[in-house]
Amino acid sequence: MLEIPGYSVHGRLGKGGMAEVYLATQESLHRQVAVKVLQRLDDESFSKRFVKEAHLVASLHHPSIITIHDIGQLADGRYYIAMEFVAGGDLAQHRGERFEPQRALDIVRQIAAALVVVHDKGMVHRDIKPANILFREDGTAVLSDFGIAKELELDSELTQYNVAVGSPAYSSPEQAQCQPLDARSDIYSLGVILLEMLTGANPYRGSSYTQTVMNHVQLELPRLVGALEPYQFLLDRMLAKDPEERFVDCRVLLASLAELNEGEMDHTRLTPTHKPDTRERATRPRKAAATTPQAAAQPAPRRGLPVWGWALLGVILLAVGSGFGYHLLQQKKIDDLLAQGELRLGAGSLVEPAGDSAEHYFNQVLALDAGNAAATAGLARVLQARVDGLVALGDQRLAEDRLLQPEGDSAVAYYQQALALQPENSRAFAGLEQVARRFALLAEDAYGHREFTLAQEYIKGGLAVAPEDPQLLQLQADHATRVRKAQVVRNASQARQQQQTANPVKRLWNRIFD
Repeated sequence: MLEIPGYSVHGRLGKGGMAEVYLATQESLHRQVAVKVLQRLDDESFSKRFVKEAHLVASLHHPSIITIHDIGQLADGRYYIAMEFVAGGDLAQHRGERFEPQRALDIVRQIAAALVVVHDKGMVHRDIKPANILFREDGTAVLSDFGIAKELELDSELTQYNVAVGSPAYSSPEQAQCQPLDARSDIYSLGVILLEMLTGANPYRGSSYTQTVMNHVQLELPRLVGALEPYQFLLDRMLAKDPEERFVDCRVLLASLAELNEGEMDHTRLTPTHKPDTRERATRPRKAAATTPQAAAQPAPRRGLPVWGWALLGVILLAVGSGFGYHLLQQKKIDDLLAQGELRLGAGSLVEPAGDSAEHYFNQVLALDAGNAAATAGLARVLQARVDGLVALGDQRLAEDRLLQPEGDSAVAYYQQALALQPENSRAFAGLEQVARRFALLAEDAYGHREFTLAQEYIKGGLAVAPEDPQLLQLQADHATRVRKAQVVRNASQARQQQQTANPVKRLWNRIFD
């Protein structure tokens, strides 16, 4: 177990790329703390940044910012930071869950308030993500891990070398493109977290680092529907691609959150009805009884429908009401399914998992309403997204020279899967043509190294992809001729060597002058 002077270490809480975190008791004050310890000593610049993180966070005072208790060095020279132990886990543990909107807004409000303090110090956090939002036992959200926080005036130090820092699934478009950052980048990252808490999914998370980065730059923000629709304006401002279109700072964000909360309170507030007190009713004077003949007279009864007429009318109204109610329930169910389909489509859950995918929900709608245009259009977009994803994977494997192997995870496999879904897809056809060109180039290179068997294998591989490719067909037709010419050249070279070996005068001459 790690030994830290003045602390009783109980066990490791977690491990990152550069540091480990241990649960310990600070013996002088008998309190539990989390101790963050550097793992290595060979990076002096990182050690300095580690110490600077401790000083930086210690200067920030807010209930939703982690508290620093101590900083020191181990016997081997590694630095450590002792900080507040937060026992409620982190937001990352709730990944995939859908929060009640009010709880999600409360978390965003607390972190935004903490960021006001950070930004007022002239810094930007750079790594707002669920794993860095912790919870105390009372549910208070706490911002932690300022390991890559940086003063704004020194921002160019990292961006001038095109070094992207932060977590790609929550990075702002400008952060993903290694551009200078300001407070609005943290607001964007917090907006991604809000979207994930409301919908249970992060639509920007791709299958690779590159795809995730491109999603932040290009992917349109999904639209909230149903009960979540009132929060769309908030996400529109927080997740705008252009920083100029976002909230200018976290104070403005907090003001908008306050207005939203007041609007919800106004919507749900009920005005109590006045109920007279029983004593008031007892003391209230009664109206004088009517004594005139006109007042005492009873009105003549009016003729109405017979009993059977009222019964028939009741049956008709019941049938109409039931039909109308059923229609409303059916439409509500369809709207909910469409909303789920859109959310899953935005999150990239196209066909998997089978019972919770965009395809599943749109098909459920068509089972209820066979001609539903929105569901039909949704399935078309699911298909297109699947095809686009397969073509993108094919392009990636082509760039990696994984043309035919491994089976099922090669450029050709993905392009062919795309064509199976959409037989006329031009991008998949173009990809297969590029594969054929690549095989032709590989064959030419093998010929240049006199590897004729390998060249023939490349030609066969290319023709398996593009049987009518003229360049590959020509290479196949010329193969025997190329082999013969190479054999003739080789024989001539061997003959010259033999002749030189057989001539003793020539050998002596070569020995003298070589």
